[in-house]
Amino acid sequence: MMETGFVHIVDDDESMRLALDSLFRSVGLATRLYGSARAFLDAPRPDEAGCLVLDVRLPGISGLEFQAHLLAMDIRIPVVLMTGYGDIPMSVRAMKAGAIDFLSKPFRDQDMLDAVSAGIEKDRARRAVDQSAAGLRALYATLTPRERQVMAQVTAGRMNKQIAGDLQLSEITVKIHRAAVMRKMGARSLADLVRMAESLRVRPDGEPALLAG
Repeated sequence: MMETGFVHIVDDDESMRLALDSLFRSVGLATRLYGSARAFLDAPRPDEAGCLVLDVRLPGISGLEFQAHLLAMDIRIPVVLMTGYGDIPMSVRAMKAGAIDFLSKPFRDQDMLDAVSAGIEKDRARRAVDQSAAGLRALYATLTPRERQVMAQVTAGRMNKQIAGDLQLSEITVKIHRAAVMRKMGARSLADLVRMAESLRVRPDGEPALLAG
């Protein structure tokens, strides 16, 4: 039995949609079915890990074009492409664009399940990273401008005395700001704080490149 996740099936062939729906539900996966790319875009999508199973030949737009369209819209859902008319150049193009797999019909059920499982796990991992980054930005936003300056200098390897001279503060004040930074950021050590600064891409002036996400 697979871990839970959503599989979005986009295929204009109703019999294929229903067959895939039955397959995925048999292993405990929830599904959403769409007869066109537009139907997928217009429908609300659950905010959970998922994978998109996409037919290459769709009305109005090819699956490969739609895959590129999703990337342009920053819809970051792993894609498994399937086709009855696939060829090597097409599959190479799909994989270069980030597809999890490219399956030719008829495919083995297990091959499809393996591809979808990999897609859901990839999406779950990406979501965990995004959530962690968002939490880090939220913590950083609680720092005062002076605390951000101190964090930038501390994580650049500068000593309290050097920081005090640069910012025209007393050493004791620097120590107070440093302790506040450690507490607010939830850093257990200087190494922790350095990793956080690297993730946020904190600049020397204390402003992070990623604060806005």
